Amino acid sequence: MNTPILTYVTFLPLLGVLFILAIPQKSEEGKNIIRGIALAASIFTFLASLRIYAGFDSSIAGFQLLEDHPWITSYGIHYKLGIDGLSFWLALLTTFLTPLTILSTWRAIDKRVKEFQVALLVLETAMLGTFVALDLFLFYVFWELMLIPMYLIIGVWGGERRIYAAIKFFLYTAVGSLLMLVCIIGLVYFHNEHSGHLTFDLLKLYGTPMPRLYEILFFAAFALAFAIKVPMFPLHTWLPDAHVEAPTAGSVILAGILLKMGTYGFFRFAMPLFPQGSAYFAPLIIVLSIIGIIYGALVAMVQPDIKKLVAYSSVSHLGYCMLGLYVLTRQGVEGSVLQMINHGISTGALFLLVGIVYERRHTRLIKEYGGIARVVPVYATIFLIVTLSSIGFPTTNGFIGEFLILLGAFKVNKAAAVLAASGVILGAVYMLWMVQRVFYGEIRNPKNLSLKDMSLREVVYMVPLLVLIFWIGLFPNFFLKKMHVSVDHFIDQVKVEQVRQESHIATVAPVWDAGASALTAKE
Repeated sequence: MNTPILTYVTFLPLLGVLFILAIPQKSEEGKNIIRGIALAASIFTFLASLRIYAGFDSSIAGFQLLEDHPWITSYGIHYKLGIDGLSFWLALLTTFLTPLTILSTWRAIDKRVKEFQVALLVLETAMLGTFVALDLFLFYVFWELMLIPMYLIIGVWGGERRIYAAIKFFLYTAVGSLLMLVCIIGLVYFHNEHSGHLTFDLLKLYGTPMPRLYEILFFAAFALAFAIKVPMFPLHTWLPDAHVEAPTAGSVILAGILLKMGTYGFFRFAMPLFPQGSAYFAPLIIVLSIIGIIYGALVAMVQPDIKKLVAYSSVSHLGYCMLGLYVLTRQGVEGSVLQMINHGISTGALFLLVGIVYERRHTRLIKEYGGIARVVPVYATIFLIVTLSSIGFPTTNGFIGEFLILLGAFKVNKAAAVLAASGVILGAVYMLWMVQRVFYGEIRNPKNLSLKDMSLREVVYMVPLLVLIFWIGLFPNFFLKKMHVSVDHFIDQVKVEQVRQESHIATVAPVWDAGASALTAKE
């Protein structure tokens, strides 16, 4: 494993970009060649990423497959990549979803095909780089690079209100990113003052001593940037607009991978870098997570648009991820990471399915359908399976993730677990009610009589998602065992840092009870 496999996997999509740029797109043949090159590049990237799986040692808690090369030496900036059990599956999820997404665009995107496929491949490189970067400067470069192609995908190939949605997405993300940049500079300054060594190396910045007030403020800025990306309540308002206006491929990537950047940012950067700040805001984050779970489910329940319903379901599901992360138990954190993967699979599949019917009817309104299971039985069967996965039906992937999160939360506080569990019930209500209105009953709209069932291409890109839905649901340990040691290390790291003394002031620890949350300061 001396091969720099992380570099190869991260930048392999850009090789496809170089080939695509040389192909004219004036004819339909040229467009198909461009699509084929993009698909081939994404498939090769996925196959290359399987080498990461082959070389990953689940018994090691630290980072593996490390690559470290001086970059801007005068400022201590390195090109440093690495992966552990927390980022391992997220990187593989990225390489897995991208070719399926590209395959789904074969007929849906017919204008500016070259530019669209270039944007998708550049976006894949940026997402992969974000998951494996271990230098804060390099991480920030990849983090900002993600913003550009997604902005273009929404703004150029989106719906009628695409410009509004793209600008809103850009502004929300940019504000949080700039605050994070200021705090990165501040963190490096404090480390330099303490050690006399200028560095952006994440591993060296862990445990940097600083006044408690600064640590709380720095965490708040980092948390704001990541909370916007999750998105957490009440910073979620950009998400429904972005999902509704984005093309299907944009919604799949946004829900399947980009939203995970927010939760990833919390457990990779915000919590271990600023443990005192994390402890200070933990009760608030837990409360907001529970509010997001219930609020997202209630708002999804009243949506007339299928795509907007699925968008609000993301707010609810990612609330579980944040709750599991902040209860700081092994079950909670492992459930959180696994639920990130589950959400990418299930919600990505839902957006693909919504896109399939939209291409045929050019409407996503629930009232326009009804009884279509008789006309499109294959589509209806697959949609029902994915729906059961989304609501956490036993034997599907969604069940084990939510179960672990609720189990971890129950160990910390029973009231929080009960409130969060209500979201499971509400999720079943709005998803099954939507399925009932769309697929069952009488066919009242004559336009639905001519609907065509799924084509072979559409079945091909849905089958891998269905396989994973049952694979994770029936054999979760295959996925969990890769993260056991890393999760234990993460919990120990955060808890040890939280109890360290800084300037003779002990770190506060979050105390949660059924009635209220409080912070207890110990001298």
